[in-house]
Amino acid sequence: MHRVLTTLGCALTAVLATAWSAPPPTEPATPAAATTVRTHDGVVHGAAHNGYRTFEGIPYAAPPVGDLRWTPPHRPTPWSGVRDATRPASACPQPAGEVPGGSTDEDCLHLNVTTPDGAEPARPRPVIVWLHGGGFTTGAGSSYDAHRMATRGDVVVVTVNYRLGALGFLAHSGLPGSGTFGLADQQAALRWVRAGIGAFGGDPRNVTLAGESAGGYSVCAQLTSPSAAGLFDRAIIESGPCTGRLDRPFAPSSVPLSTARATGADLAEKVGCGSARDVLSCLRRVHVSQLFAAQDVDQHPANTTPLLPRDPARAIAAGRFHHVPVLIGNNHDEGNGWAAGIVQAGHPVTPDTWPDIVSAFFPAPGEARAIVREYPVHRTDGGPVFGAVIGDGDFACPTARADSLLRAHVPVWRYEFADEHAPQLTSGTPPFPLGASHATELAYLFDLGGRPAGLTAAQHRLADTMIDYWTRFARTADPNGPSSPHWPGHAVLSLAPDHVVPTSTGRSRHHCAFWDTH
Repeated sequence: MHRVLTTLGCALTAVLATAWSAPPPTEPATPAAATTVRTHDGVVHGAAHNGYRTFEGIPYAAPPVGDLRWTPPHRPTPWSGVRDATRPASACPQPAGEVPGGSTDEDCLHLNVTTPDGAEPARPRPVIVWLHGGGFTTGAGSSYDAHRMATRGDVVVVTVNYRLGALGFLAHSGLPGSGTFGLADQQAALRWVRAGIGAFGGDPRNVTLAGESAGGYSVCAQLTSPSAAGLFDRAIIESGPCTGRLDRPFAPSSVPLSTARATGADLAEKVGCGSARDVLSCLRRVHVSQLFAAQDVDQHPANTTPLLPRDPARAIAAGRFHHVPVLIGNNHDEGNGWAAGIVQAGHPVTPDTWPDIVSAFFPAPGEARAIVREYPVHRTDGGPVFGAVIGDGDFACPTARADSLLRAHVPVWRYEFADEHAPQLTSGTPPFPLGASHATELAYLFDLGGRPAGLTAAQHRLADTMIDYWTRFARTADPNGPSSPHWPGHAVLSLAPDHVVPTSTGRSRHHCAFWDTH
């Protein structure tokens, strides 16, 4: 039971973080601003829409194919002529899921730029670089239509593809950059932004790195990576607490390089390369689909590496991170989607099954017994209680911990997304109301290809308020402004439709005194 449940939990991590299709193309409007831009690598031609422009599928690194598979990213080859940037490029290789049919195209290191009309080199706008979630196994920058953020917030938004799964995080003793290729891709994209976003009307001196779930944890990793120094000026971390732990299967975390190498050796055996004379040459000939079948469901960046010398949790606890302002938060009901999925997979949560289910996910000696005492299950509330354990233990309380560690050194603004009627990203009818579950805040910041269903008028007002906060923070490092409820720096701001208020009850509501010792 333990193996079945933990595998299911890891698989749901990717699904819940990125449960939508890429957005459909927007009908172009009459061009209101230049759609042809000369970058440092060549000329690109994008599309003009009502109030904004998009430039999609711009390469920021060379295709990591052939002998470049499992190498740090290389500079792209400059091109002559005009490159079509009116449609997204391929997502990085991943099984079917968020990307319909999946992807096997390793030529995927591209980014997308959305810029509001009026943004030009002479009048540059703040830049937000977005890192998608998906458990380090799925996702694509093109899934996030950023035009509302760009136009309402008057910012330039860049969404990024980075290598995923075994292609992004394989570790082997003969591979420089082992275990962190996906994080290295993110840094290459940030270097591209510093060098080239000015041509699109973005301010290369004002770059905010933002992400959700695995993307949020990536922001934590970049905060602590020596090679990311100077690449961004602020950080936004959504549902990716920097203090994630490997023994918790739902929130992202990193692993020691030794562990990652053992996983890599196991993968090499599974694909028939374990006893090859040249293991790396053998692995580079393996088709992507074979790697999908062999890789672990759960993927982690490797620490104790040149790019990530320390586990981000330890680095932040020691104050060893880039001291930039941070906006960080979680959703009120982060764990409900996972709990619902596990219940629907045939594992009901009842007073009788509760101890075994807790033991499957929290196997440390004595921990399951303590959790069962702290979170008793009754006949009708098993699913929501399980969701609360996941949400409190893996997200809300680690976020509170990260907040306290970060604010000892830098300004921190913390939120909790709390729309109990937030539209869900997954289809079907859940076994209980999911509330503000994992990733549901994303539809308030981005358009996600028609999923979830449309927001109500009150939810649209909340979406506008959130975009105002996020983009003001990107502009000035302070989310406050005259059109939004005041966000005190010392309190958690609860974000709900027509009820945006500071709160100080989060620690007790999420049982953080308990989780501080477990």
